[in-house]
Amino acid sequence: MSKIQVNTIELDYEDYGKGNVLLLLHGLGSTKKDWDAQVPFFSKTHRVITLDLRGHGDSTIPLNDYGVELMTEDVKQLLDQLNIKKATLVGFSMGGAIAFEMASKHPEYLENLVIVNSGPDFNDMGKIGEDLLRNRTEFLETKGIETLAKEISFNMFPEAHQIDMRNKFEERCKKNDYNAYFKSFVTLMDWGLGDRIKDIKTRTLVVASDMDYTPVSFKENYVKKLSNATLVVIKNSRHGVVIDQPEAFNIELEKFLKHE
Repeated sequence: MSKIQVNTIELDYEDYGKGNVLLLLHGLGSTKKDWDAQVPFFSKTHRVITLDLRGHGDSTIPLNDYGVELMTEDVKQLLDQLNIKKATLVGFSMGGAIAFEMASKHPEYLENLVIVNSGPDFNDMGKIGEDLLRNRTEFLETKGIETLAKEISFNMFPEAHQIDMRNKFEERCKKNDYNAYFKSFVTLMDWGLGDRIKDIKTRTLVVASDMDYTPVSFKENYVKKLSNATLVVIKNSRHGVVIDQPEAFNIELEKFLKHE
């Protein structure tokens, strides 16, 4: 593990392999451990960088400074500090929001964009978004972070053979600082690209699970707004596709990268 100073905080990151850069961005309430099944696979052919986003894992936990825009600036500064001019950004869930924002604000840094079970407008998801914001906020306030971690982990990995991945995800999720998780969540739900999505020209892969929280049709709708995007659907997978179907995910990402 290494630390790097960005903005007013320190980010904890890991750096593997050589070649074109893959920067992997984890989901809300998790850490760079989301990518444990991708790092050994892709570091044979690429330089793979994983990091803990602000307020998560071993990175600094600020009191008030959260939001997709701020996390995006952290990512830009990380690339600058490491003297990386171009990278493929792979963003899972909240990480997808940051990857989208990076593609909109700083497209010159992006070789490719990969969005995994995420979307361009967390603030405009209709009833799904409204219910998520209300229910999760209420759950957090009444039952606390440990019970929420158990609930989220079970929803992501409910099958008997997934108990090991469920326990590991719950373990890292329940270590979240309550305030950091809450502020990361509410600022995420306030974020959206809006019409800016039409200006993204970066070559894009959108990965959807057939049993994600949002339906495949949700991803199909925003893929149509992107000028250079393809959609792949991973079968028998829920929200945490990089964990529950790593082989299928790695094959699709490898295929996409081979046609760079």
